[in-house]
Amino acid sequence: MINDEISAPESQFQDLNEVVDRNDDTGVMQVESLCMNCHDNGVTRLLLLRVPYFRDIILESFECEHCHFKDNSVKSAGQIQEQGCKYTLNVENEDDLQRQVIRSDVSIFKVESLGIEMPKGESQLTNVEGVIQRIHESLSGEQDLRKDQAPELYAALEPIIEKLKDILERKGFPFTVSLDDLTGNSWIAPNTTDRGTKYRRQEYPRTHEQNEELGISSDPNPAAEEETKGPNDMGNPEDLDIVDGEVYDLPTECPGCTSPGASTRIKRVNIPHFKEVYVFGTSCPSCGYKSSDVRTGGEVPALGKRITLRVENEVDLSRDILKSNTCALKSEDLEIEVQPGTLGGRFTSVEGLLTEIKDQLFGHIFDAEGASGGDSMENTEKGKWERFFANLDAAIAGEKKFSITLEDPMANSYVQDLCSPAVDPQITIEEYERTAEEEDDLGLTHMKTEGYEEDEEKKDEDKPEDQEKATAAMDNLLEASMGN
Repeated sequence: MINDEISAPESQFQDLNEVVDRNDDTGVMQVESLCMNCHDNGVTRLLLLRVPYFRDIILESFECEHCHFKDNSVKSAGQIQEQGCKYTLNVENEDDLQRQVIRSDVSIFKVESLGIEMPKGESQLTNVEGVIQRIHESLSGEQDLRKDQAPELYAALEPIIEKLKDILERKGFPFTVSLDDLTGNSWIAPNTTDRGTKYRRQEYPRTHEQNEELGISSDPNPAAEEETKGPNDMGNPEDLDIVDGEVYDLPTECPGCTSPGASTRIKRVNIPHFKEVYVFGTSCPSCGYKSSDVRTGGEVPALGKRITLRVENEVDLSRDILKSNTCALKSEDLEIEVQPGTLGGRFTSVEGLLTEIKDQLFGHIFDAEGASGGDSMENTEKGKWERFFANLDAAIAGEKKFSITLEDPMANSYVQDLCSPAVDPQITIEEYERTAEEEDDLGLTHMKTEGYEEDEEKKDEDKPEDQEKATAAMDNLLEASMGN
């Protein structure tokens, strides 16, 4: 699903005009470059491609006619994204194995079900099966040598290699893979049939250490925060009485350009018949970066909450709605399913939430210019997306009745009740027990608030030093093997 028609602005490569041989029929450019194997000159071929649902990439292929050394890689044609991104896919059949994968050289691909990963340092344009094949070849290639030199590592890797072989022979379904990239420039292809937790895409802000790792930190040794004189200075949280409705300003580092001049504003709001809510807004005057989020206070509830709203007119579209970061949003009438973590926390109206979902999806599915979508998109698939957006537009305009469900395992989401204190007939609220998977995702499975100090001391005493060394040695050997 790669566009065969390459549309690259001449200005993108104008600095190579003097050294590049260009084939205008295919769009391939050739650059004479140094071979790092024999130190003679070889040829690097460059091809700019547009990937539907994603962005532009550059394919690089190097070949040396002297020593016959070859190397291939893929690079992003754009800049480092404002946030990192992690994709998770449950591979259930042959079609999932053929999903396209773009790996940057700083991304980490994991086979979550087996607990193994492909380390950083190599970029690829391939599919899920191709990455699995590469991992299998890397691990199995030196097994005969390990059998004599590292029998413990050999024995530990043997069942993993067998499971990888089963996957390649279509016997290991289902299994889960993930792709995590600090730059946000890696990708696993989506599908219109994805439902539930089968396919998840989560963006996250980079830490200062991660920005340093990418070489984009503006200050490798950030100074301590200066004292501000404003009346709303955050100060020491233990000494601060937070007042409802007051806006507090906290200096911070911009996650987009790493400038120390950004600021995060925080406001506490009390929602009647609900709980206290903290609204966060971050802005940077240097690069124009803006983001917002909503968090709720209070203890972890014993049960999750499922809220269903029937939207019947334009008045219902104006209801206040709070979608927390842990909330999933579903609507069978609109064919929408938004997983927890997507969109972050939002305090808006029903209309505003649907509009934001539409804007984000439209930006990923179609061209940024709002044109007809990628030229290489199949007509049948393109028609499905057009019908989906037409249906969503009708709902936003109040021309279509629909139901929407907020399912939040932390019970931190809310829909405005227009009939309070009477029962609103258009809202259904149901409490439910969290699943084991939800408990694990929320970090509640192993959470212990009392007596954890004694458990840690006992754990340190029970774990032999030799076992720690053996585990560390195995991890190092596995990483070295995968790197080769």
